[in-house]
Amino acid sequence: MGTPDFAVPNLQALADSGAQIAGVYTQPDRPSGRGKKTSKSPVKILAERLGLPVFQPAALSTNEARSELETLSPDVIIVAAYGLILPNWTLALPTRGALNVHPSLLPRHRGPAPVASAILEGDEETGVTVMLVEPEVDAGPILRTIKLAINPTETTGQLTERLSNIGGQLLVETLHDWITGLISPEPQDHSLATFSRKVTKADGQIDWTQTAEQICRRIRAYHPWPGSFTTWAGRRLKIIEAAPTGDEAGKPGLVSRDPGGILVQAGRGHVALKTVQPEGRRPMDIYAFLAGHTDFMGVVLGA
Repeated sequence: MGTPDFAVPNLQALADSGAQIAGVYTQPDRPSGRGKKTSKSPVKILAERLGLPVFQPAALSTNEARSELETLSPDVIIVAAYGLILPNWTLALPTRGALNVHPSLLPRHRGPAPVASAILEGDEETGVTVMLVEPEVDAGPILRTIKLAINPTETTGQLTERLSNIGGQLLVETLHDWITGLISPEPQDHSLATFSRKVTKADGQIDWTQTAEQICRRIRAYHPWPGSFTTWAGRRLKIIEAAPTGDEAGKPGLVSRDPGGILVQAGRGHVALKTVQPEGRRPMDIYAFLAGHTDFMGVVLGA
């Protein structure tokens, strides 16, 4: 059971391991892009390429969905960023339970956006946890974890890809040891739990009164979605890549230039712009952008 790109390596690793995959559950096809064309989830695309049966219920709470899953009679259910709530009966159905692949070091960063949250919080490391699914979100006992250092310039997209690749191999190893009785689940320390929240489009708007470090973490955390943006001359300007520098205070949003680059004053420190995307244009190097917008210097972004 999975839907986005993060779940793809898990399905591929299971298929490569020789596991008998009775069925693949993913969310229904949905409109996407400017043309709103109906598109398949990444997991569905892989499942069809592997010749696996695909099921796409809008919810698992209906009698039809229950009958369908019970007919498959699974030994174990694997969940990786599925996006639908699993009713209690689904957890009791498989003889060896349901295993979830979660991209954080639980109990830290439970919830829907653990990768972005790790970057936002300035964590130096994160990882992947394979755990047993229980009714409370991401609170089940842990079977195995693997740690990964977070690179200081890494975005959510880049980190998610790395986590998904190591997660697939961890899943196969854990599943084998779980089925053969070589590992036992260990309860989480719930007192250490932290929770991520769902990211929205509004999160992408930059608040220049924050520190430069906070702003640059947000730029990394919200790339590729929803992206980080500010306003300039009544238009939206996306900030694709930037770095914090200094700790001076000044007028938030003020654009200046010094030997260190093109800087935007934050609440404390400066944000050095590297790659930007004007509204309706492709991403470009900040100096290429300046060549066509000489009036950019001295403006106050977000005003």
